[in-house]
Amino acid sequence: MNPIEQDLPAVRSLSQVEEAVPVTVASICDSDRQSKTNLLGMSRAELEVFFEIIGEKKFRASQVMKWIYQFGVTDFQEMSNLAGKLRDKLSQIACVHVPEVVHKQFSNDGTRKWVFRVGEGAGSLVETVLIPADDKTGSRKTLCISSQVGCALDCSFCSTGKQGFQRDLTAAEIIGQLWVANQSYMEDVPVGERTRTVTNVVMMGMGEPLLNFDPVVASMHIMLDDFAYGMSKRRVTLSTSGIVPMMDKLGEQIDVALAISLHAPNDELRNELVPVNKKYPLAELIAAAQRYLARNGGSESARKHVTIEYVMLEGVNDSDQHAKQLIQLLRDLPSKINLIPFNPFPHAPYARSSRNRIMAFQRALSDAGYVCTVRVTRGDDIDAACGQLVGQVADRTRRAERWQQKVATAKQAGAAEILRTRG
Repeated sequence: MNPIEQDLPAVRSLSQVEEAVPVTVASICDSDRQSKTNLLGMSRAELEVFFEIIGEKKFRASQVMKWIYQFGVTDFQEMSNLAGKLRDKLSQIACVHVPEVVHKQFSNDGTRKWVFRVGEGAGSLVETVLIPADDKTGSRKTLCISSQVGCALDCSFCSTGKQGFQRDLTAAEIIGQLWVANQSYMEDVPVGERTRTVTNVVMMGMGEPLLNFDPVVASMHIMLDDFAYGMSKRRVTLSTSGIVPMMDKLGEQIDVALAISLHAPNDELRNELVPVNKKYPLAELIAAAQRYLARNGGSESARKHVTIEYVMLEGVNDSDQHAKQLIQLLRDLPSKINLIPFNPFPHAPYARSSRNRIMAFQRALSDAGYVCTVRVTRGDDIDAACGQLVGQVADRTRRAERWQQKVATAKQAGAAEILRTRG
């Protein structure tokens, strides 16, 4: 007999729990060959439903959330303010299953990168990067979280996009990245003394977060929840390439900071660099960003401005004319602009803009009244810099195969040209 049927008269089967809690967050653990409900990734409301179904009070949800997220405890038997009978019950029917870390690297500059297994086989790996940075407190640590295995988009300058796309991540797989990163600083700290070390989160890793909407939003709600990580909504940022309808939906469901991967100041160039622009051109994208800022924008809102991300590609999007076009494009959108030196990947068709060109571009924007920063490249010694996350993807799109064929053809053409000139 299933333990949940044996010990819990209020619940007739495990499926009753699964039906009450959305599948997107109530993933199943395979522990001791026995299906258990994974509590990681459930919102407080979903946990309250879970506990009511198993015949417990709703307040148990906040207690368990604190243990999981604030203290990093995954063993119910260690949750000392729960009755022994409840701990035993939870051990029988539930688990806290975090993504498996198969590899980790720590850079000389303090950057940390983890590779997580999120499925069977070599093609189910995603990467997560933590970037330390000096700020007024001297303690800022920003975690760049992945939302998909691979990416459904094919931005021409991004190595992740060349891997193709396999699937969306669950809420447990998304929030689990933050759990592991935070816990990496707490391994030798007594449970009662553990704190949240990760100060900022950006949904900017592998994948387009707005194409995996529900699990991403569910994860961000956990980040903001006072009984979980209790992060300020200004310190949680979602970065999108511009999925316009989902930007409007995001504005209806959560208040977090918004970043846009822009990378070009006109439609012709952006169609080449960010192909989703063909479906949602710049005029529609800017209008959607304006609507996002206008919705529920109070004094405590994260919606003060949009961060514009702009990768600097030599001879492609870095001219004085491009700067002028960008100034004109953003004239009615409160913006901060983040210039990102391009991080090369094997056989990339672009080069990084020179430092002098980047500085001139920044100066033009600053003179026009914009707050414009240049991102300091970190973690490139462990391939953890922006645009370098590739994981391993069982590509459903066959994009990786086409890219490899293109690279091979280019190599052959180059070799033939060398032989011709030498002949």
